[in-house]
Amino acid sequence: LEAESYARQRELGATIERQRSELARFLSPQIAQLISSPEGEALLAGHRREITVAFCDLRGFTSFAEQADPEELLSVLGEYHNMIGAAVTEHGGTLEHFAGDGVMIFFNDPIAQADHVERAVRMAVAMRERFAPMAAAWAKRGYELGFGAGIATGYATLGRIGYDGRFDYAAIGNVTILASRLSSQAEANEILLSPRSHAIVEGSVEVDGIRELALKGISRPVAAANVASILPDHPIG
Repeated sequence: LEAESYARQRELGATIERQRSELARFLSPQIAQLISSPEGEALLAGHRREITVAFCDLRGFTSFAEQADPEELLSVLGEYHNMIGAAVTEHGGTLEHFAGDGVMIFFNDPIAQADHVERAVRMAVAMRERFAPMAAAWAKRGYELGFGAGIATGYATLGRIGYDGRFDYAAIGNVTILASRLSSQAEANEILLSPRSHAIVEGSVEVDGIRELALKGISRPVAAANVASILPDHPIG
C-alpha cells in the first residue's frame, strides 16, 4: 500500500509539472507558477505593490503592416517576439501581453525583486542591442523598422481581471499609463526612463539628454531620460 501511495504521489507530481509547463506556453512562467501554488489565490485576488513597467514596440510598424504580405508580417513578428520573449525570461520579467508589435512587461511581481528597476533597464538595453542586426536584415528587404521603449516605476494594483471563463493577470495604475506614454514618444533606438526610474539607476547608466514631454493623460510635463548605455565600470544589478 505504501508503494502504491508513493507511486500515486509521484504520478500526481508529474501531472502538476506537466500542467505548469503547458500553462507556461500560454502565460508568463511566473503566472503559471502562481496559479498552481497554494499562496496563488491570495495574490490573484488582488494586491498593491511597487513595480517597474516596460513597454516596447516598433517604429514604422503601421506602415510596414500596410505594405507587407500576411506571411511576411507574421515572419517578422515571430522573429521579433522570439527575441523579446528570450530577453524577458533572461531578466525575470512578467510578460503581461503581446498586442501586435506592442509588448508590456513588469518586474517585482508576482516574484519580489529588489533590483526591479535595474532588471527592466538591462532587459531593454539587451533588446535594443539584439534588435539592431534584425533591423539591418529587414532593411535589406525594404522594411524600415526601429525599436523604442518606455520604463516607469510606481505603485500598481495587481491581480486577476476578466470574467468567468477568461481571466488575465494584470497591473493597473498610473505607472502603466506613464510607461506606455513614454514608449509612444520614444524614437527609434530610444529607451525613455521616467524620473523615478532614472533616479534609481542614475549612477549606473549614461543618458543621452533629458527632455520635457507633454504626455496624453498626464497633467504635468515629464522629464524623460534616454538611456544611451550601461556604464561599464558601474554595472547595474
